[in-house]
Amino acid sequence: MSALSHIRNVGIAAHIDAGKTTLTERILFYTGRQHKIGEVHDGAATMDWMIQEKERGITITSACTYCSWLGHTINIIDTPGHVDFTMEVERSMRVLDGLIILLDAVAAVQPQTETVWRQANRYRVPRIAFVNKMDRAGADFVNVVARMREKLMAPAVAVQLPVGEEEDFRGVVDLIDGKAYYWEDEDLGQTYKAGEIPEEMLSGVVQRRRELVEKICERDEGLMEKYFSEQEIAPEDLRKVLRRATCEGSLVPVFCGSAFRNKGVQLLTDGIVHYLPAPDEVPPVKGENLKTGKDEERPADENAPFAALAFKIATDPHVGKLTFVRVYSGRMKKSGTALNVRVGKRERFSRILRMHANHREEIDEITAGDTVAVVGLKSATTGDTLADPKHPILLEMIHIPQPVLEVALEPKTQGDQEKMAVSLAKLSEEDPTFKYKTDEESGQVVISGMGELHLEIIVDRLLREFRLAAKVGRPEVAYRETVTKRVEGVEGRFVRQTGGHGQYGRVTINLFPQTDKGEFSFKSLIGGDVIPREFIPAVKQGVREALTSGVLAGYPVVGVGVELIDGSHHPVDSSDLAFRIAGSMATREALKRASPVFLEPMMSVEVIVPDQYLGDIATDLNTRRGRVGAFEKAEENLRAIHAKVPLAEMFGYATDLRSRTQGRGTFTMEFARYEPVPPEKARVSAMA
Repeated sequence: MSALSHIRNVGIAAHIDAGKTTLTERILFYTGRQHKIGEVHDGAATMDWMIQEKERGITITSACTYCSWLGHTINIIDTPGHVDFTMEVERSMRVLDGLIILLDAVAAVQPQTETVWRQANRYRVPRIAFVNKMDRAGADFVNVVARMREKLMAPAVAVQLPVGEEEDFRGVVDLIDGKAYYWEDEDLGQTYKAGEIPEEMLSGVVQRRRELVEKICERDEGLMEKYFSEQEIAPEDLRKVLRRATCEGSLVPVFCGSAFRNKGVQLLTDGIVHYLPAPDEVPPVKGENLKTGKDEERPADENAPFAALAFKIATDPHVGKLTFVRVYSGRMKKSGTALNVRVGKRERFSRILRMHANHREEIDEITAGDTVAVVGLKSATTGDTLADPKHPILLEMIHIPQPVLEVALEPKTQGDQEKMAVSLAKLSEEDPTFKYKTDEESGQVVISGMGELHLEIIVDRLLREFRLAAKVGRPEVAYRETVTKRVEGVEGRFVRQTGGHGQYGRVTINLFPQTDKGEFSFKSLIGGDVIPREFIPAVKQGVREALTSGVLAGYPVVGVGVELIDGSHHPVDSSDLAFRIAGSMATREALKRASPVFLEPMMSVEVIVPDQYLGDIATDLNTRRGRVGAFEKAEENLRAIHAKVPLAEMFGYATDLRSRTQGRGTFTMEFARYEPVPPEKARVSAMA
């Protein structure tokens, strides 16, 4: 076996409070990586190392660690569950070879579970699932597997069954080898042993095992022949085919246990080794060869040209800027250099660190399959490709969600103002979903993020970590603007005559709405005799600058397409500046004519309340301009209400929900999409 075959790069993802960090702590303890279990509720979890994480008992930033099990190295990324930190999950998914999806044994598939599942689908990450908290009242393993198939459209197959339920949960039955396993409470679950399957479970185990074997045999002709001829199929043959199906994404093995009660974790860790792929078992990474302009693949081979992706930036108080990279091919020694393909500059790998949360271990070399942190990369940001300068390749970028909430900051002193600029730059470099700008009218700094908690954490870090004194405004909705009709033949002309060389640029554009509300599209439909080709990028830059501030209230403009259809130039006076300004002028004029409207962020909201409050809460959501959709049974005597509600109507909802339900209601929400603001509310948006 190659060294690559003994590596697993995996992540752990789930809805908030499903037990991701608790599970990671147990894996590290049972694999001998650490010698005591850190508990989240005590603020002692190794993976939640930030002070804000310890205080709140939640994961805010994805943390990397590694351990050894069954002769394999397992690199683990523990991701946040709160939707405000979905970018941490997104960039982790981009570099993972496999994923453990955690599900609550009572709540089953929750909103953020669906989000991380879609993220894993986007990057085609093979998955196994772990149904956690089997010791809770109302735990139902079979129901969770059914909800996975129904809600996630997942090809889920149970490879275990729980022994006992709720407070009587005491072990699991492995359906592959047909054995029951039980854990000792006296040594925190370090010791576990095979035992008898309870007699009352035997018929159910036989039925479930038959279903599992059928699903596996469907993926292999040889096993199918054995199955139909009623030959005994060895557990190792079943595991081999199940591994292949898992790596292909055609099956998702489902395990169960209770991480907090120290049951089931070792068998799940076995599953990581048995079923999730090694770096050389996933498809080769693809990118664009900048020399040829063609797509190219890089195999997971240490002898291939070096290629790595920077997926996370962090600031360490002891070593400075850390760039987390996933190496896809080749090797790199300490003090070696690679090309930052985006900016065309060489970067020096001054130090290479293998991370265990915020603890560092210095190493001399990295090879294909490694996930490490690097010191010394000056210009690298999230999503940058680092490659062999002789074989440059640009890998696929990481999808970055747009921020939806804003807060104004005012530094208290001149010194704080200077310190703020440096601090915000560092935080923005770490977190691509965090943006900031200076309001030209008020002079205030406006920061943008993914939600109230996200901005609360940012402000807390500014005040405590960076020791910044500032006044903090109340959160505001990050509106957008778009257009609703097509306009054609809009001209922008910039002419200046100053005695010597002047400035001359004239462009004509079409502007139209497009369904994608993201980055604008730009297309040139003219030949080089109308406007020299070297000036076309300047026109595009002018269009981009004009779209940063709309004509209604100065909000960014999205969902717009622009076509350059005509123009003229002067052989002496034309310049990049002239065509940039002309492009901007044409765009501003076109926006005025294209019936612009406001857009507001709509949130997918799930509210869980006791049955007796269902009508009152649904009515309240309607008064908040919400569109109430499905009602589902969540737990015993609890209902889940699904709705789409404008973010502007959700401020203070947590307090209001508690008062309406005597503290028994809970809710989660995540950004869904931007939608037009109703006319009666548009005036408020313009004044915001």
